[in-house]
Amino acid sequence: MYERATRLLEAELGDELMTLDVDAGKCFGFNPVAASVWRRLDEPANFEQLRTALLEEYDVTSEQCTAELRDLMEVLVDHGLVRQAVGADRLA
Repeated sequence: MYERATRLLEAELGDELMTLDVDAGKCFGFNPVAASVWRRLDEPANFEQLRTALLEEYDVTSEQCTAELRDLMEVLVDHGLVRQAVGADRLA
């Protein structure tokens, strides 16, 4: 399961999302796909739930979606925006 690890101030800019982590003093820009994932993480979700939602929303192959979502989640976790629940299964 993934969940948001921090609260961000958010502003829509066209189809992108600009966010500000006030505590860390960092600004992040989310492209449409990343913004969609971020919005879905308003409630905790597992990788498969996120992947299924993206496959329904975008015209993309399952393999491409899986690879790009895995990369996105790693970036979000690395930046401290999202955390993975301890003991949660990871998609290899």
